[in-house]
Amino acid sequence: MSRIAKLLATIAVSAAATTPLSTAQAADMLGTYPEASYGADDPICGHSSVRSTIANRFRHQVTHVPHLPNVDIVAFHDARVTRYEPSTPDSPIERRYCSASVSLSDGYTRQVWYVIEYGQGFASIGDNVEFCVSGFDRWNVYNSKCSTLR
Repeated sequence: MSRIAKLLATIAVSAAATTPLSTAQAADMLGTYPEASYGADDPICGHSSVRSTIANRFRHQVTHVPHLPNVDIVAFHDARVTRYEPSTPDSPIERRYCSASVSLSDGYTRQVWYVIEYGQGFASIGDNVEFCVSGFDRWNVYNSKCSTLR
């Protein structure tokens, strides 16, 4: 076995050992997330990098889209998984759909829906996050009431 093949095998084994597997994911082709995670704070949906990405892009959105209130996201609450789609041969992009409540700088609390797409960052490096804050989709990008991300 060549050195490259050994290296790739080692990486694959270590990645498999560190990736949490669930029998619900393996058995259910619809890709539902394990029932124990529904209704609980999710460590991936509530991760600081995901929250900061949403907050930064939201700041850009309210600054550059006309007729939106000039507010910031102050805090995230109750980040939850709403749906999980594992990668398959027909759909190679793994997606995790999430929802949370956000406190805005104007004192209001809004619902935010977002999807984390694995391996879909710039030039396929890193992950991509698409989000929709209720009442802030002025151009109806995510359909009525952010329904495409629910």
